[in-house]
Amino acid sequence: MKPQKSLRARALDILSRQETSRAELKRKLDPHAESEEELELLLNELAERRWQSDERFAETYVHSKSRQHGRLRLQQALQAKGVSEDTARSFLPDRDSELKTAMAVLRKKFKAPAADLKEKQKQARFLAYRGFDMDIIQTALKNGWNDDEEWE
Repeated sequence: MKPQKSLRARALDILSRQETSRAELKRKLDPHAESEEELELLLNELAERRWQSDERFAETYVHSKSRQHGRLRLQQALQAKGVSEDTARSFLPDRDSELKTAMAVLRKKFKAPAADLKEKQKQARFLAYRGFDMDIIQTALKNGWNDDEEWE
């Protein structure tokens, strides 16, 4: 029979594989902790040593997902993973980069501009599902297939 891993060893195993938010790490370690105080002490120590950082997690998450998703979806996902709104806000894409992403996602999914209203609504729903707001969606639908980089 294998010896039980310490709470610290479990935390380091999790953190060595991928960046994790404090709330996610707490959720994963909670079943193995003897007490809430023990878990909080460990989480505080990991944060002090910068082995776990919500800022680094948010930056990594946004960097990996921002080529496919809009600001709203990224913000919602970070919130669900326990990252504060202030922390998340500093890493979310600006309007221009979000618009470029929306246009790229639109061109990749749909090879041509919408021929009719039904197709335009389908494209708008797709972008909304990806987390783009209506302003970005309207601009992307209007200018998505223009070759020049100028948009309104």
